[in-house]
Amino acid sequence: MGIDATKAFSGFSVRDTAEARAFYEGVLGLEVTEDHGMLAIQLGDGRHVLAYPKGDAHEPASFTVLNFPVPDVDAAVDELTAAGVTFLRYDGMTDDKGVNRRGGPLIAWFTDPSGNVFSVVAEAVAE
Repeated sequence: MGIDATKAFSGFSVRDTAEARAFYEGVLGLEVTEDHGMLAIQLGDGRHVLAYPKGDAHEPASFTVLNFPVPDVDAAVDELTAAGVTFLRYDGMTDDKGVNRRGGPLIAWFTDPSGNVFSVVAEAVAE
């Protein structure tokens, strides 16, 4: 018996699944399904990440729980900002828009309504 990594998925907690679903669908434009009070955020190709309710016991993750590769980070930041998303600012790391331009791929971080950290990150360019 071995572990089948092709069926693996990740998960994180949220304070309120209705609030989280409204954000994931309405602001981020993601497909979300619900089963037994838990959300499955669809990632494509049959893959998903689970968001499960913890209510008042929820503590936001202190790390990025989900990264969204995008072709243009600045355009994604502008679009999400227009939709009401506030990007995190890190002193000495991010610019006024919240984009890290200090090496590595461009990346900008934001939180969901439960305080979990997400990012938009530049897609890897095929050489």
